[in-house]
Amino acid sequence: MRLPRLPRPRSLAGQLFAMQAVLIAVLVAGYALFSYVSDRSQAEEAAGRQATAVARSVADAPSVRAAIHTSDPTKDLQPYALQVQRDTGVDFVTIMNPQGIRWTHPDETLIGKHFLGHIGPALHGTSFTETYTGSLGPSVRAVTPISDNGHIVGLVSAGIKVEAITQRVQDQVTALIGVAAGALTLGGIGTYVINARLRRSTHGMNAAELSRMHDYHQAALHAVREGLLMLDGQFRVALMNDGGRELLGVTDEVVGHSVAELGLPAPLTGALLSAEPRVDEVHLTASRVLVVNTSPVSGGERRGTVVTLRDVTELQALMGELDSERGFTQALRSQAHEAANRLHTVVSLIELGRAEEAVDFATAELELAQTLTDRVVAAVSEPVLAALLLGKAAQANERGVELVVSDDSAIDDGLLPASLSARDLVTVLGNLIDNAVDAAQGTVGARVTVTAFTDKFVLVLRVADTGAGVHPAHAEQVFQRGWSTKPAGPAGRGLGLALVRQAVARHEGTLTVREAAGGGAEFEVRLPLRTVRSAQDAPEETGGRPEPGPEAAPSQPVQPALPGGDV
Repeated sequence: MRLPRLPRPRSLAGQLFAMQAVLIAVLVAGYALFSYVSDRSQAEEAAGRQATAVARSVADAPSVRAAIHTSDPTKDLQPYALQVQRDTGVDFVTIMNPQGIRWTHPDETLIGKHFLGHIGPALHGTSFTETYTGSLGPSVRAVTPISDNGHIVGLVSAGIKVEAITQRVQDQVTALIGVAAGALTLGGIGTYVINARLRRSTHGMNAAELSRMHDYHQAALHAVREGLLMLDGQFRVALMNDGGRELLGVTDEVVGHSVAELGLPAPLTGALLSAEPRVDEVHLTASRVLVVNTSPVSGGERRGTVVTLRDVTELQALMGELDSERGFTQALRSQAHEAANRLHTVVSLIELGRAEEAVDFATAELELAQTLTDRVVAAVSEPVLAALLLGKAAQANERGVELVVSDDSAIDDGLLPASLSARDLVTVLGNLIDNAVDAAQGTVGARVTVTAFTDKFVLVLRVADTGAGVHPAHAEQVFQRGWSTKPAGPAGRGLGLALVRQAVARHEGTLTVREAAGGGAEFEVRLPLRTVRSAQDAPEETGGRPEPGPEAAPSQPVQPALPGGDV
C-alpha cells in the first residue's frame, strides 16, 4: 500500500506572498473596524452638538416665549417646531411645559402627553444631552430650559434618531471598505509581482531547500582541489575557494578587490580580465603550471566570469620526463640499428676469412663507445645528468647537431643536495638543451656546448649554441610563457624556457642569457647548493673547480653511444 505523498512545502516566494497578503488584510480590517467605532462615536457627538444647538435656538426665540404665555401654546408652537425640524435636519423638536407635558411633537396624537426622557437637569437651568429610547425609538437628544425673566417657563428637546446616525456611519464605512478593498487588491498585485521575481530568482525553492543548497555549496567549495574563482561584472573577486587561494598563492582577503590587485603574472591577469571565454590555456605562476578556463556569466547582461584553475605542475614535469625518455628510447633504437650494421660488418669479415680484421674492427668500436661513455661519466658523474646528456647527445646527432660537454665540466656523484630533485634538473637542463638544439639545427657547424660544474656552493649549468642568438631587447621576453621565434606546433611554443625560469626561481637561483663566444646564445643557470659545510671541509667536499676563463681547454665532442655498465 502506497502512502500518500505529503504536500511539498510552499516555495519561499509563495510563503512571503501569503504572509504579505494576510498582513495587508489584517491591517485593512483593523483599520476599518477602528474607523467604524471612531466614526460612530464622532457621529453621536456631532448629533448631540447639533441637537443642542437647535434646542437652544428654539429656547432663545422670543416668539416661543410669547406663545407659551397664550392660552393655547400648541397652536403657534406646533407649526414652528415642524418648520425648525425640517430646516435643521433633526428628527424631532418637542416643546413642553416645566412638568413635561408636550406642546409640540411630530406625531400630533402624542401632544398633551408626558415627555419620555429626563428633564431634571433642565429644570435646574442646565442644558444636557442623552441617548434615550422615546416614542420615536432610540435617539440622541438635547434638553434645554426656556427662561423668561429668570423663571423657567418651558423646556425644549431636539433629537436625532440613532437609526439615522447609524445610516450615516454605514455610508462612511461602505466607502472605507471600498478603499480598503482597492488597497488590498493593489497590495496583493504588487506582492504577487515582487514574489514572482523572487520565485524566478530562487527557482521556486523553499527556505529549507535554499538552506540545504547553501550548505552543499559551501561544502563543495572547500572540498574540491581545483581552483574556483568568480568575478563580478567589474572583474572584482566575488568568490574564491580554498583551492583557488592555494593555486594562486593568495593569503589575504581578496573578495571585492580587482583581479589586477592580486599580484599575478601579467599573462594570467590578462586572461582573467578578458571578456572572451578561454579553454584549457596554460599559464605559469611563480611556482605552478595552471590550466585556466574562463566562462562569462550572462543573463541579458554581463554579470561576471567563472574561472576554473587546474594544477598541472606535476603533469607538466612528468610530460617533460616522458619526452626525455622517448628521446632516449629513440636514441637506443638508433644505436641498436648502428650496432646491427657493425655486427653485420664483423660477420661479413669473418665470412670473407678476415677474422683478424673483424676482431680489430669490433675491438675498436667497443673501445670507442666505452671511451665516449667514460668521458661523459668522468666529467659528470651525477647519474641523472650523465644519462640526460647521453640521451640528448643521441637526439642531437640524429638532428644533425653535435652536442659536446666541455672539459671544464666536473660534478661528482652525490654532490647535489636532496632539495635539488632530479625532476628539476631534467626540467632545467633538458629544456635548455632542447631549445639550443632547435636553434642550432640547420646552421653551419651546428653545435651545442654544455658546461656543468660547481663553484663553491653554487651549481652552474651553461648551454651555448651556434644559432642566431637572442636579441638584447628580447633578453627578458624570451623567458615569458608563449614567447617564441618558431611557429607554434600542436602543443604550443614558448613554454620550455618559462618552465626553466619557474624551476630556477623555486630554488632561488638565477637565469641569464648572453651572446656565446662563437655566436649564438648562451644560457647560464646558477642554483645554490643548500648543504652545510665547514670552512675547512669546503674545498674537499665541493668537488668543484674555478669558473673557466678565456684560456679554458677545448671541449670534447660527445658522440651518441649506448651507456655501458659504468653508467
